[in-house]
Amino acid sequence: MIAILGAGKMGEALLSGLLRAGRPPSDVAVVVRRADRGEELYEAYGVPVLTAEEAAKDASTLVIAVKPQDMARMLDEIAPFVSASQLVISVAAGITTSFIEGRFPVEVPVVRVMSNTPVLVDEAMSVISAGSYASEPHLRRTEELLRPVGKVLRIPESQQDAATALSGSGPAYVYYLVEAMVDAGILLGMPRRTALEMVTQAVYGAATMLKDSGEHPVILREAVTSPGGTTISAIRELEKHGVRAAFLAAIEAARDRGRELGGAQQ
Repeated sequence: MIAILGAGKMGEALLSGLLRAGRPPSDVAVVVRRADRGEELYEAYGVPVLTAEEAAKDASTLVIAVKPQDMARMLDEIAPFVSASQLVISVAAGITTSFIEGRFPVEVPVVRVMSNTPVLVDEAMSVISAGSYASEPHLRRTEELLRPVGKVLRIPESQQDAATALSGSGPAYVYYLVEAMVDAGILLGMPRRTALEMVTQAVYGAATMLKDSGEHPVILREAVTSPGGTTISAIRELEKHGVRAAFLAAIEAARDRGRELGGAQQ
């Protein structure tokens, strides 16, 4: 059994993804704080709702999806019942595997994961890192759990905060860009619905080309940028307003905030 401890947006997204991937509801349990939330999830997905103690005793894999500030409390609840034969997967931003391992009286294998909300449409980007006691089979088990809902990469844990800023928060940057482009379309006299449809398809098409062609983004951008044309005029304005520098600063700030959130708990 897989138990998901914490059913906020990411926890529920993982839950629905696992079920869409073919896991039976009886094989996936959830742990929540509020009884009404448990009833809601049971009615929506038909999965068992357990206490933290029950999950720690019965599940072979524990996916901890609580907020970083709630991690210590959750670990303290399950620590007396977790064994070294289980796998603990953490999707909490900023929380290190060493912090989690230190809360258990036994050497529990821990894998740290950063995923993102496109797990809802089976297009997540998940990155995983092994803790001190996690071996190749534990990493493969984590990959098998996540691969049906998107792409999975292994990275050193030292890169996890950067991955959080780049990929975990990445969809928000894209939505922000889409919002700005749609507003520009409205400014130019286009109906909002039409502008949104055009921009959405442009983003989807560009991402598909980037993924399928294997070309560097500079090459693909240059293919659209004719000498003296409309695109280069737009690019000049983006550079003039420091859009590239703003993205660098924004992602660095997200990385730093992730470290702060994790550090506050350690």
